[in-house]
Amino acid sequence: MQLISRKTVLAFFLPGALFMGIFMIYPIFKMAFDSLYSFDPNGMKEFVGFDNYIKAFGNESFLQPLKNTLVYIFIAVVVELILGTILALVFEENFKGNKVIRSLILTPLMIAPLVAGLIWKLMLSAQFGIINQLLVNVGLLENSNQILWLADEKWSLLACCFADIWLTTPFMMLMILAGLQGLDGSMIEAATIDGANWWQKIIKIKLPNIKPVLLTALSIRIIDAARTFDIVWAMTQGGPNNSSELISVVIYKTLTRYNKVGYASAMALILVVVLVVFTLVFMQGLWNPKKKQSV
Repeated sequence: MQLISRKTVLAFFLPGALFMGIFMIYPIFKMAFDSLYSFDPNGMKEFVGFDNYIKAFGNESFLQPLKNTLVYIFIAVVVELILGTILALVFEENFKGNKVIRSLILTPLMIAPLVAGLIWKLMLSAQFGIINQLLVNVGLLENSNQILWLADEKWSLLACCFADIWLTTPFMMLMILAGLQGLDGSMIEAATIDGANWWQKIIKIKLPNIKPVLLTALSIRIIDAARTFDIVWAMTQGGPNNSSELISVVIYKTLTRYNKVGYASAMALILVVVLVVFTLVFMQGLWNPKKKQSV
């Protein structure tokens, strides 16, 4: 007996399909179409084929932001994974004030990335920022102008990473904590009976059994970090001297400041393709049933 008719299913499916088509699929096809043209200030376009893609891969203004993006992803995601795992292991234990402290740590998740960027821009200011003042108070700096986090090419990208780590480490903690709380308690009890200590239970039992959760959290964060824009734009706008410029920032500048629609579309499509391929390969390796059966 069929409880729900085919027409009813299609009626529920239609709004989501329309939303996907209008706001996701159509813009990608439009972007791919525009990437094959060169636009002049008057809106006239000329077909140039794959010239915009060739220009992107041969232009330092694209390759340097690509390097910056990879460095940004590596620093932010690795630190977030380590801190998130440590916090998840801590809050897995029952102790007084657990829920209150955990709620406070989750507070950054409620803040928009743009606002987080502005907060950290103020905190890292050499003139009145609290970070440099704290470093001076503990004796690590002689004066608050010794490190110019946002004005020095050596530190600007790292400063943006600080804001990202503060903002999204709670997400990693939440994902990993959910995985830990979903483990079968009998495994932990058996390990305890066998004489395993706290560290051995973490390395041999807990972390291996939440590997799918760890990999899923990693994939989500890598994709999210690769398209970061708000934090960097609020803190440095890609400066100084493009030292903190990510791919998303250079795409935005190319489109809005220089009005190079075709070139910006080509760079954006390259980013989309890379992220889609990464996601497909990553998830195929994670959820491949044949691989699991052969193990």
